[in-house]
Amino acid sequence: MAGLKGCYISSPSLLQQLRVCRRKGFSNSWRNLSMRAHEGYIPLFQDYNLLKHPSQQHTMLAPGPDYCTKGVEELKEEAKRKLTRENNPTDIMKLIDNLQRLGIAYHFEEEIDAILDEFSVRKDDDNDDLFLTSLRFRLLRQHGYNVRPDVFHKFMDKKGKFKESLIRDTLGMLTLYEASYLGATGEDILQHAMEFSTNHLKKLLQSSDCLLVRDISRALELPRHMRMVRLEAKKYIQECGKENSSCSVLLELATLDFNVVQSLHQREMVEILRWWKEMGLAEKLSFARDEPLECYLWTVGVFWEPCFSQCRIELTKAIALLTVVDDIFDKYGSLDELVLFTKAIQSWELGAMEQLPEYMKICYMALYNTINEISYKVFKEHGWNIIPPLKRTWVDLIESYLVEAKWFRQGYVPSLDGYLSNGVTSGGTYMALVHAFFLTGRKITNETIGFLEPYPRLFSCTGEILRLWDDLGTSKEEMERGDVASSIECYMRENGISSEEDARHHIKQLISSLWKELNSELISSSPLPPAIVNASLNLARTVQVIYQHGDDEKVAGVDDHVQSLLIKPIIHEGERLPRPQLPLLV
Repeated sequence: MAGLKGCYISSPSLLQQLRVCRRKGFSNSWRNLSMRAHEGYIPLFQDYNLLKHPSQQHTMLAPGPDYCTKGVEELKEEAKRKLTRENNPTDIMKLIDNLQRLGIAYHFEEEIDAILDEFSVRKDDDNDDLFLTSLRFRLLRQHGYNVRPDVFHKFMDKKGKFKESLIRDTLGMLTLYEASYLGATGEDILQHAMEFSTNHLKKLLQSSDCLLVRDISRALELPRHMRMVRLEAKKYIQECGKENSSCSVLLELATLDFNVVQSLHQREMVEILRWWKEMGLAEKLSFARDEPLECYLWTVGVFWEPCFSQCRIELTKAIALLTVVDDIFDKYGSLDELVLFTKAIQSWELGAMEQLPEYMKICYMALYNTINEISYKVFKEHGWNIIPPLKRTWVDLIESYLVEAKWFRQGYVPSLDGYLSNGVTSGGTYMALVHAFFLTGRKITNETIGFLEPYPRLFSCTGEILRLWDDLGTSKEEMERGDVASSIECYMRENGISSEEDARHHIKQLISSLWKELNSELISSSPLPPAIVNASLNLARTVQVIYQHGDDEKVAGVDDHVQSLLIKPIIHEGERLPRPQLPLLV
């Protein structure tokens, strides 16, 4: 295994560098680590040779699919038998929960759906078992079943409060806490459950005889519903490995599957690097970010499963181009040039680029050709002409950039609502999710396409969460530098508040409300394909993980997540992985 220095540059200030200039969501969350040398930025993947020539490095990559396919299939069959032959409802729910935490539930979607269908129509007969009731509720809600929250009424007293006797059931309290974060807008009982369980779990942490200290601590830091699925899977696999889990088949399958999928991700990175090199934008536009792999990380957070390989590659291209356009608007172009660029995008014609300055022409051509190429691939495979909806997302995005450019030059601070209305677009969420909708190729019909205009509330909730967490991840030094006003500043100015901490608290409350809206969308029988509903949730989860701790260097940061997700395979004690071979970049 390669150490930190063998994979990418790690330094005490790396996380701070990643946080710099947080504006515009996708556009700035992986802010320019390769901008100008005199500014002290360091590329996250400075040594591209790590991917070009893996044989020159220590073993860092997982074995490829050809090496492991047979083993995975055999383990899948054994796990499937275990799932389908289990008769005890309690054990079935625990097994499904384990499959999800280990990141291998996607192999058994049909079996799990059939089981949950049965649970959804079965009367809640868990008696007074808080653990089982909470687990059943969470599993069903996660899969979009609109199970009613009144199943928790039996745990409440005549005054409508949760019974104090419940606190003796530590596992039940923890499971109730996790279930409460699936609460939708207006579900007061789940809000009470959240407050009740949170207060008592905090007290339990102070108890020396509590056996679930680690799980409780992690849950209070970030509930499972809001965790990045792929990161959660790796942590859980490693924990099970250290504890010599009795379920060796599932652990072996999860370990092998994680490494195989990681190997696929690494081959995708090689393809993306090749594309980026051929584009030549980094060489022609020295002021723009050179960060295709950082953009790729977003797509792994949203779609990590093997079946979405092409979706990740093409979506990474779009996000990488977004960062270049963002840099033009943020730090290079004059206002007159930005207006010209906006008009060119609105026309979406090659001839429009003739009016642009030279540095804008290559960017316009790259964007025009790439999006048309993506559209052609979708047309060839599915028969849909998606140029109009994709063009619309780029027009909206560029127009929102122009609005912010004008705000900045005028020193204008909008209302919080006005800021969010524009910011949810400039954050890139609409662009990314509309592209993803077509790239997944799932349930593309005239009806589902019609739900993309206007943008669905599902997308807006995710985009607002992205924007607000983006702002919370901003250091005070960056605010003082005079960038475009953030949501924090807008709220303070609009309400005459002088305390930044009070404003940050309000923004976090808004995020909590948005998560409840997202949960409402999850159980609302959305006409959108399940893959896109999950993508919206996963994007919100990815943002939450990236920005939750701001500039706090004491906790795992973005560089740690990069290492864990894309570089380090899982190796349990006493194991060795064979050295894989990847295609070289040419």
